[in-house]
Amino acid sequence: MGLTWKKGVLTALLGAAAASGLTTLILILVEATSVLLPTDTKFGIVFDAGSSHTSLFVYQWPADKENNTGVVSQALACQAKGPGISSYASNPAQAGESLKGCLEEALMLVPKARHQETPMFLGATAGMRLLSQKNSSQAEDIFAAVSRVLGQSPLDFWGAELLAGQDEGALGWITINYVLGLLVKYSFSGEWVQPLEETPVGALDMGGASTQITFVPDGPILDKSAQATFRLYGSEHSVYTHSYLCFGRDQMLTRLLARLVQSSLTPLVRHPCYHSGYWATLSPAALYESPCVRATPPPDPAQNLTVEGTGNPGACISAIRGLFNFSSCQGRGHCAFDGVYQPPVRGRFYVEASSPRQDRWLRDYCASGLYILTLLLEGYGFSEETWSGIEFHKQAGGTDIGWTLGYMLNLTSMIPAEVPAQGRAESYGVWAAGVVFAALTLVVTVGAAAAHLLWPQG
Repeated sequence: MGLTWKKGVLTALLGAAAASGLTTLILILVEATSVLLPTDTKFGIVFDAGSSHTSLFVYQWPADKENNTGVVSQALACQAKGPGISSYASNPAQAGESLKGCLEEALMLVPKARHQETPMFLGATAGMRLLSQKNSSQAEDIFAAVSRVLGQSPLDFWGAELLAGQDEGALGWITINYVLGLLVKYSFSGEWVQPLEETPVGALDMGGASTQITFVPDGPILDKSAQATFRLYGSEHSVYTHSYLCFGRDQMLTRLLARLVQSSLTPLVRHPCYHSGYWATLSPAALYESPCVRATPPPDPAQNLTVEGTGNPGACISAIRGLFNFSSCQGRGHCAFDGVYQPPVRGRFYVEASSPRQDRWLRDYCASGLYILTLLLEGYGFSEETWSGIEFHKQAGGTDIGWTLGYMLNLTSMIPAEVPAQGRAESYGVWAAGVVFAALTLVVTVGAAAAHLLWPQG
């Protein structure tokens, strides 16, 4: 009787274990569905070689992209030590050395397995444009020096080039509209979509040697040389853009001082934009080194000049207006200054803000502020009605404003996307049921084994 009872219990336990195990197997095989596994992350590196300094930016994006354009985010920003690379005309090798610190930071951030496939590009802007005009061989030596340093890295070096002013403006427009979510944004449904009803904003950029304006006008662009067209996230965009070389902040200050020196009949130069009580001694020879200063050097450039600040805002504005050729637009419609075509400004504008906060710049704050007002109101044609649409920012959405992100977004369209890998997975409910039945199978099997070993033999 005892043996019969024992055999019945063991048979029931083994049957339950078999049924539970079979159920677990069916749940795993029958209910599994195909899923796309997460893609790897791609990286890109861009050097912005400006007139006053060089910055490095590391960007990253999912490898599968959206409508053939990457959804890019900023992963690192690094400012190279020293001035812009155009300042190393007499020592080109030092221009390359100045980039090594930021390059090392980028190499530590990007995984080593991704180094060889990570594109790296250096774009030089107005400072190198001016040097190329002044001495093309010196500019070529600097590009060769930075190319040697960057080319020796394990990254995929795409070259060091002079960026056209029009490209700088258009790429800056892409950047600001992208970070504001006006080109593509993440919807509540969990998908990347294009915002169809929102109007793109314009972009204003004040650099050290040039200034750019870019926007979508309310009507056709009559001068096709001022039009930039590109395709992002499956849509085509066309903008008006123009870059004014020699109208950047640093070159404006140099041109302004040179004009005051030219108009002064004595070695004492009175500067209305410098605050009252300011005195300085300078050599006039340095003023005429810039290609932006087209005046004739004095007979004795070695003779030092004394500059005295008078703190006269009215005279300062008059002196600044002398840097513009407004008369060339008289009688012409759709004209900014210096005879340059520009349709009327439209919509909101973002300006890249910069505030050095250093004592050595204090003397120039008045001139810089009045210059920006003159440029925006009289040059670009903003009015009391459109002025409120201008916003000054250094960053937007945690990303630095500038041309580099726009360049990387364009670049992603040339980098092949990776097809997500296929995998299999169950829903949470099926997975939970499978776990329960698997645990039940284990418990019943262990119970059957224990009953067989520990049951008293009769």
